[in-house]
Amino acid sequence: MRARRTSCRTVRISASCRNNSGTPRFPPRRSTRTSASRSCARCIASRTRGPEPLIRLASADGPEHLRPVLVSAAQAKLNLSLAITGRREDGFHELVSLVAPLALADTLTLEPGRPLGLSCDDASLPVDGANLVLKAAAAYLKRRPSAIVGHFHLIKKVPHGAGLGGGSSDAAAALRLLDEASGAPLGAEVLEGIAAEVGSDCAFFVRGQAAVMRGRGERLEILPATARAALVGRKVVLVKPPFGVPTPEAYGLLAMAGNYRPAAQAEAELAAWVAQPASDPSVLGNDLAAPVFAKYLALPVGLASFRPSTGANWQMTGSGSACFSFVSDGFDHARLREEVRQAWGPGAWVQETVISG
Repeated sequence: MRARRTSCRTVRISASCRNNSGTPRFPPRRSTRTSASRSCARCIASRTRGPEPLIRLASADGPEHLRPVLVSAAQAKLNLSLAITGRREDGFHELVSLVAPLALADTLTLEPGRPLGLSCDDASLPVDGANLVLKAAAAYLKRRPSAIVGHFHLIKKVPHGAGLGGGSSDAAAALRLLDEASGAPLGAEVLEGIAAEVGSDCAFFVRGQAAVMRGRGERLEILPATARAALVGRKVVLVKPPFGVPTPEAYGLLAMAGNYRPAAQAEAELAAWVAQPASDPSVLGNDLAAPVFAKYLALPVGLASFRPSTGANWQMTGSGSACFSFVSDGFDHARLREEVRQAWGPGAWVQETVISG
């Protein structure tokens, strides 16, 4: 399947446009004009391939020494449904999941030509080989040893430990940026194979289109156009308590209970939704929710306290701890934010966004 065509912009940024740490200040996603571009150069539009806009920037200490900087969004995802059908001999679980990308996204930049490395605006995240961005870079270099590498900088908007796929999406963004920097892209299909080596759900983020995820997460079937159209633009609100749920722990809790869903049932339920995609897909359920809620009682107790006043139907995404609900234009976001703060404390997180593709 061919990746979508998206626009690409080039901006030249001088040393005066860097921040104190030396990292280039760059425009946010889909920005048409920034203070950097106003003071340093004009945008030059061209065309490229890829699931998200890649913004080419040029940074330099002087006008004669320019280094390209590539920028890409790393979108969050929702598991609108998640059926776990059994445990495999390799320790992974078989799943059937309806997954969609969100407008909520991290931002990842690559400055080619510098030593391979990573910096991040979130000091709580590792920036060594434990980070999926550098794991993705290592996997890309294994496939293409002569690839151009560089320094990555990550701006986090997607909370970690939430079941929103932030780390996996960052890894896929790293693969796209390295592929773009190569000048001879391997393409989305090859990148999906590399991404599957990095993490079970990383392959989804290469294209970032609503899909059915199977296997351990690496087998993807893009939804039919009618089903995708029923999802795109739908508003969702996300809530997350101050704690996360480690993915291995969530699957371990389910394995101890042994409450797997028959594969035929999972496929039939999903097929019924695809045939009538106007309905709320979250009613298909998340098989990890029950064991996670049983251990982390603050989740079901908090969600129950939100439901009477908001009228929202809540479902957990992925392995948690984030939960989501579809909302209408008249949704009282401020009221929910206050209720979440009262239930989970000031460290809780609330975000309204939309399904994007």
